[in-house]
Amino acid sequence: MALRSAADSQKWYPVYTQPRAEKKAFFSLTNKGIETYLPLQRQLKQWSDRKKWVEEPFIKSYLFVRIKEHEQTEILMTKGIARFIYFSGKIASMPDRQIDELKLLMASPFELEITEEGLQPGESIVIKAGPLKGLKGEIISYRSQKQLALRLENLGYSIIVHVSASLIGRF
Repeated sequence: MALRSAADSQKWYPVYTQPRAEKKAFFSLTNKGIETYLPLQRQLKQWSDRKKWVEEPFIKSYLFVRIKEHEQTEILMTKGIARFIYFSGKIASMPDRQIDELKLLMASPFELEITEEGLQPGESIVIKAGPLKGLKGEIISYRSQKQLALRLENLGYSIIVHVSASLIGRF
């Protein structure tokens, strides 16, 4: 049995899209057979003559691809993709666990908010019950409420989840 090199294994990579091209890039990558994740959130949009629920990208100009390292060029040749995200001079990759946690959060009934604020580390916690049971994060003080912040390492973003304090425990 041959050992697989690190370059042969698939990893999740965050990619930056052209402005407002997240959905087009997602469909182009999916049509190429590339595993792609675009977190979407329902929002009520107001126009002058009507209101309508629409699905908007949760993280503007970002989507995630699961590829082998040598497939990076194919991603960059896709219409709507601007570039890979870099962290410390290297193309950033994300562990499967973080994408799984992001999918879990997006499927939850909790109100989510994304922020670029540099949140200060706080008390480490775990959610004890409900659909997010077992999710680990940290408590932050934000707008005078207790909330869970899940950091997306290598992206510079934090996701804020409004969770009842009764569902939070220490670890």
